[in-house]
Amino acid sequence: MAQKMIPTAAPTAARPWTPRVAVQLTVLAAAAFIYVTAELAPVGALPALAGDLQVSEAMVGTLVAGYALVAAVMTVPLVRLTAHWSRRRVLLLTLTTLTVAQTVSALAPDFLVLGAGRISSALTHGLMWSVIAPIGVRLVPPSHAGRATTAVYVGSALALVVGSPLTAAMSQLWGWRPAFAVIALAAAAVTVAARLLIPVLPAEPGRVSAAGRRWSNRRRPNRRLHTLCGLTVVGVTAHFIAYTFIVVIIRDVIGVSGARLAWLLVAYGVAGLAAMALLARPLDRRPKPTMLAALTGMSAALLVLTGLATWAAPGGGAAVLLFGAVAITLWGAMATALPPMLQSAAMRVAPEDSDAASGLYVAAFQAGIMAGSLAGGFLYDTAGIAVMVGISALLVVGASAGVAASRGLFDAPNQRRQG
Repeated sequence: MAQKMIPTAAPTAARPWTPRVAVQLTVLAAAAFIYVTAELAPVGALPALAGDLQVSEAMVGTLVAGYALVAAVMTVPLVRLTAHWSRRRVLLLTLTTLTVAQTVSALAPDFLVLGAGRISSALTHGLMWSVIAPIGVRLVPPSHAGRATTAVYVGSALALVVGSPLTAAMSQLWGWRPAFAVIALAAAAVTVAARLLIPVLPAEPGRVSAAGRRWSNRRRPNRRLHTLCGLTVVGVTAHFIAYTFIVVIIRDVIGVSGARLAWLLVAYGVAGLAAMALLARPLDRRPKPTMLAALTGMSAALLVLTGLATWAAPGGGAAVLLFGAVAITLWGAMATALPPMLQSAAMRVAPEDSDAASGLYVAAFQAGIMAGSLAGGFLYDTAGIAVMVGISALLVVGASAGVAASRGLFDAPNQRRQG
C-alpha cells in the first residue's frame, strides 16, 4: 500500500509543551476515558445486567473476560496491519468502531447480542492503546515522555472517577441501556474531536521498516520487553481477579449499597487521578522505586479487604466502613497509577519501535484482564469473596517481587545511557 508522506509531521516530536499540545493531549485522554468507560461498563452495571438479562453475576463477569480475550488476540496483528497508516487514521478507526459497537450493545435484546457488541468493541481496543501513548509522546519533547504518557492515562483515571460510577448510577436509576447509549454518544463526540484536533502523524518510515524486519526475524527477541509483559500479565491478572467484582466487594464486604456505593467508586477513581498526578514526575526520574511503591500500596489494600472479608461481618459498624473505604481508596490510587508506568517502561525498553512495543504490552495487559476476570468469576462462585481477594493480594506481592528482582527494566533513560 502506497503511503503519502505529510511534510508537516516531521518536526512534531520536537514541539514544546504548548497550549495546543495540551488540547491535543486532552483529546487523547478523552479517547482513553471513553474506551475504559466502555470496557468496564459491565462492572458498574453488573447487578442491573444480571437482573434484566436473567443471567448470573458471574456470567456478566465473562463479558469483561471475553472482551479482554479478543483484545489480546487481535492487538498485535492489527498493529502490524496498520503499521503504514497515519496514527490519526488508526485512532479514528478505533473510535468509530467503539461508537458503532456501543450502539449495538445498548440496543441488544439479549445476552448473546450484547456479547457480540462487546466483541466488536474489543477488536480495536488494543490497537487504540498501542497508538495513543506513542501519539502523546510524539507531541512533546523527549524529556516529557513520561508526563505525556501520564497525561493520556488521566483519561483512564477519570473513567474510574466519573465513567464507572456514572454507569453504575445510571444503571440503577434508569437501567443499563441508557447508560450504554450515553457512552455511544460520547464516543461519537470524541471521534469528531480527534478528527479535528489530532495531527496526521504519519508512521515513521524507519520504524515501519524496522518493525517489518522484526516481525519476520524472531531470532533476537527483546528479553526486557518480554519480561515486562510477563510481569504485566501477573499484575493485571491479580488486579482484575478482585476488580471485576468490586461492586460485590463493596456491597457484601463493606456493607455499602445504593448511592453510597457509587460514591465509594468515585473515591477509588479520584484517588487514582491524584496518584497519577503525584507520581508523574517521579515516573520520569525514578521509575523502579515509583513502581514498587505503587505495588506495595496495592498489596496492602487488598490484604486489608481480605481480612475484612474473612473476619468482619458486612455492615459491621463504623470500623468496617472506615477500613474498607480506606482500602478501596488506596487500591484505586495505586492500581490506576500503574498502567502509565508499565507502558512508559515498554516504550523505553524498545525505543526503536514504540508502537510495536506498546502493542505487545497492550496484548499482555488484555491477557491479564481476561485471566483475572475468568479466575475471579470461578473463585467467587466456588470459594467466596475472601479467597478471591486473598489470591489477588498474593499475586500482587508476587509481581512486586518480580519488579524488585528485575535489572535494567525500569531504569530512567539517563540511567540506561550511563549503563
